[in-house]
Amino acid sequence: MIVSKDNNILETFDAQNQASTLQFPNYSFEGTVFQRFDSDLIEKVSTSCLVMQNHRYGISPKRLRENDELSSFFRLLTTSPDENGKVYVSTVQANKYPITCTQWHPEKAIFEWRKPMIPHSEDAVQVTQHFANHFISQARKSPNRPPADMVLDNLIYNYNPTFSGKISKSFEEVYIFS
Repeated sequence: MIVSKDNNILETFDAQNQASTLQFPNYSFEGTVFQRFDSDLIEKVSTSCLVMQNHRYGISPKRLRENDELSSFFRLLTTSPDENGKVYVSTVQANKYPITCTQWHPEKAIFEWRKPMIPHSEDAVQVTQHFANHFISQARKSPNRPPADMVLDNLIYNYNPTFSGKISKSFEEVYIFS
């Protein structure tokens, strides 16, 4: 909404608690989060439901193309169908910035176990791992290096997670900061 400069850009989709595929309208993966995926995994994520969707709003490829701000800022990487076959944008990458956005949950395959529709196959885990490796490689490009003591003081390991899987509708573990 911020990039599009249109508070009404979102459309409704029926993609809650749904595993789905990723469709690649452009098979140019160089410089994208998908460049680490071998052709076999690209084929599998295109034909098997390996990623988790959980949303009601999104943007169609048509609306992305028609909005000059969005289409000049982002490159469309993937689309996905909702439960009714309505297609929405599921992955984009900024043209000039190290920004990748997903309308799916790359973390679910290895961290969430309560919902049976979340894919946990080896292929689904590989999708998550390749995605995580891409983000780490992007972060390593930053010249910013805080002092070691500042890093140690801010590690997540300094906090205790709270198991919320039996009461939460969204997450199995949460961190409560006070």
